[in-house]
Amino acid sequence: EGNPYTWWVGKANEKHYYWGGSGPGIQKCACGIERNCTDPKYYCNCDADYKQWRKDSGMLSYKEHLPVSQVVVGDLDRPGSEAKVSVGPVRCQGDRNYWNAASFVTSSSYLHFSTFQGETSADISFYFKTSASDGVFLENLGNTDFIKLELKSATEVSFSFDVGNGPVEIVVRSPNPLNDDQWHRVNAERNVKQASLQVDQLPLEVRKAPTEGHTRLELYSQLYVGAAGGQRGFLGCIRSLRMNGVTLDLEERAKVTPGVKPGCSGHCTSYGMYCANGGKCVEKYNGYSCDCSRTAYDGPFCIKDVGAFFEEGMWLRYNFHSPGTGVKDLVSRTLLSSADPEITAPDLSLNKEELSFSFSTTKSPCVLFYVSSYTPDFMAVLVNPNGNLQIRYNLGGTKEPYNIDIDHRNMANGQPHTVNVTRNGRDIILQLDHYPPTSYSLPATSDIQFNSPKALFLGKVIEIGKIDQDIYKYNTPGFTGCLSRVQFNQIAPLKAALRPTNASSHVHIQGELVESNCGASPLTIPPMSAATDPWHLDSGKVAIIADFPYNGQAIGDGVNRNSAIIGGVIAVVIFTILCTLVFLIRYMFRHKGTYHTNEAKGAESAESADAAIMNNDPNFTETIDESKKEWLI
Repeated sequence: EGNPYTWWVGKANEKHYYWGGSGPGIQKCACGIERNCTDPKYYCNCDADYKQWRKDSGMLSYKEHLPVSQVVVGDLDRPGSEAKVSVGPVRCQGDRNYWNAASFVTSSSYLHFSTFQGETSADISFYFKTSASDGVFLENLGNTDFIKLELKSATEVSFSFDVGNGPVEIVVRSPNPLNDDQWHRVNAERNVKQASLQVDQLPLEVRKAPTEGHTRLELYSQLYVGAAGGQRGFLGCIRSLRMNGVTLDLEERAKVTPGVKPGCSGHCTSYGMYCANGGKCVEKYNGYSCDCSRTAYDGPFCIKDVGAFFEEGMWLRYNFHSPGTGVKDLVSRTLLSSADPEITAPDLSLNKEELSFSFSTTKSPCVLFYVSSYTPDFMAVLVNPNGNLQIRYNLGGTKEPYNIDIDHRNMANGQPHTVNVTRNGRDIILQLDHYPPTSYSLPATSDIQFNSPKALFLGKVIEIGKIDQDIYKYNTPGFTGCLSRVQFNQIAPLKAALRPTNASSHVHIQGELVESNCGASPLTIPPMSAATDPWHLDSGKVAIIADFPYNGQAIGDGVNRNSAIIGGVIAVVIFTILCTLVFLIRYMFRHKGTYHTNEAKGAESAESADAAIMNNDPNFTETIDESKKEWLI
């Protein structure tokens, strides 16, 4: 039905459905491209669903999607279904000078190199990025000859030269601005027959050389990159400058040149989107990095979950103010809200909260998340005794806490689930896994300020003072399972516990916290339909179960499936026993005047019973007397 059960996750934390030997957006394996798959109805060998091993393999070479950070394989929880996945190493090849770059920070700054030797041919290419509307990229002069490349306007790049026959200029005009702070490629060539200029993928502009006249380009001055001769220089970044096949080392020359910096600033403009989950892009000398300190994630692109396994009785407490600082802790309160840092912690109030985390458990009831306060206000995320999720708010103004009950899904099924709760004033938005968000609203009498938040708890609530009665009951024996990527506003308590950060002093742990990612990546793959599932049991055959159990998770766990099979067997056995008992009772208490005759088939159309029996069996002559007997019961 168009929804793949298997995918891989790349650089930008996006799902990809193409495989080795194929390309982006194609949703095929190599055999689908080459049209030689095991089953011609499918585009991957493994889609054939044969009961023998089949293999799909190949190179993933679309650079913008690499490296592979995760592979998800679904549709395995069926008898006879197995998968083996291997991801090979990332291999990089190409010009190591591809990112050799320099940033020109003033209009009068430039780099100089030895004279360009391009008497009969010149091949110049480079990338540029700028927000300025004009500037000279490079220039080399002779007595009268010259060669120059410049950005003439926000939409024009010019290539001009003179070999003694008068100046020649080629201009490429772009329909879109070139000063958009994105990378653009320039390629200029000149030989004795013609000259050409191309920018990005725009049409190539060509100018034929005159049949007679000078052909040699005679230059004497140094090659200037960035500015020359009092002209307005280039403001921005140039990289990978190659002249007749030689890459100029812009970075080394920039290290000793005022007004020019090695490397390129502005990487975040082009690549900042790869810092996911709220990570902040940070400019570096020759690239960028992602600052994940204000997120619940880790890794180069802030996409690695930070989670932990909680054993029974374990709990974690995050204090919104550090011990020994009284009630004034600027760092924690800055993370908690944007309130005035001069006010004290008990005076702090929240008008909105953002909570997100992932969990998996098989035990209920339990406390997943709880925020206490110096007042009766609290917020809690619970799993009730039925395994259903409950969000509970108590902000004052109501006799009882406000509850949001999600009673149509079993969340204590051992599968990973994600929870996202956002409150802004009276409005609450809840999203579970990848299902559509649902909106709720606090009662009209409820306050909308979360007053004086004190501490955050995971797994269990250990707090002084009165605690909600249900939460007190759910505290025993406590949460058992995995919690991952927990974030409340800008506070990541699990990450603070597992990674040394400025917030680590706020954390207190009871028990041994073991890092794990088993609560991450919820699976919400829909079940296969009967029409597309080759393992589906037809209703016309003897079947124990016709449908797989589905509780909103991708694939039911093995325990649920085995339980369904056992239950089906028991149901069939009980049904058979009941039918047998009914038949025996009816047989024993049948009216004594009734009787059965053993009549031959076709008796209704025969002239007599004897004829019917004879017609039915030509060899009847020896047994007719026996067949005519009747029994009275």
